[in-house]
Amino acid sequence: AGSFQDANVIQCAYNLNFPLHAVPAGSAPCSSWSAFSVSSPAVVLETVKQAEDRAEAVVVRLYEAHGSTAVAWLQTSLPVREAMLCDLLERPTAGSCVPLEQRGLRLSFTPFQVLSVLLVLRQ
Repeated sequence: AGSFQDANVIQCAYNLNFPLHAVPAGSAPCSSWSAFSVSSPAVVLETVKQAEDRAEAVVVRLYEAHGSTAVAWLQTSLPVREAMLCDLLERPTAGSCVPLEQRGLRLSFTPFQVLSVLLVLRQ
């Protein structure tokens, strides 16, 4: 019932097409951990990859999936030194610096917009 946004169709589709695979591990207890989280259900973190030309950086690609404008906070447990928006060839865009705030990185999206963020990590 309701819209595809209300029914959480996008998350269900990812769960179906990319199921979680359990891997046997040792018996030592460990705490749960997540490298990334996104605050908005309208924004999908699609890709995390090592930057092509920078060994000390990763690229995170996100998109707005509900056809609306959205503000999302991207949080990471990685030691980020610097963050900047980049194009699909991983070149920084004009005015690309994204301030690192206590809540993470504040990203603004227009309907169906794709954003790539270059995260330079501390060594």
